[in-house]
Amino acid sequence: MNRNLVRALLLAGLALGFGAGSFRYSIGDLSDAGPGLFPLMISALLLAVSIMMIVRSRYESAVPLEIGMKRISLVLGGLIGFVLVSKAVGVIGGIVALVFVTALAGKSYSWRRNLQVSIALIAVAFALQSLLGLNIGLY
Repeated sequence: MNRNLVRALLLAGLALGFGAGSFRYSIGDLSDAGPGLFPLMISALLLAVSIMMIVRSRYESAVPLEIGMKRISLVLGGLIGFVLVSKAVGVIGGIVALVFVTALAGKSYSWRRNLQVSIALIAVAFALQSLLGLNIGLY
């Protein structure tokens, strides 16, 4: 199976799903936009990109599709770990657990890079909490 075609079809499905969901809200028009207009516009652009990817995949040589179950399991495990650690010790610990576990799915592993990414994400979480007033339970 062609990996590029599968990616394009999944992207098209995602665009159609969000586009269909936007019709549950009022669309309005460009001068008086409703809450469904923005997701509809974004999904339309995403659908256009996916159609271009489908066409391009028909003219390029096929790239075989490989499903790496180990990588998928590590990413899902990182997400589950984020939830469990966040409930136990707070979002800061969850972020660190998420970064270090999901990094195992990559081709290379660097604890320094993981630490830098963790610090950057924690800084973003603090910014969201202090600037936007979100209560995300950092501690």
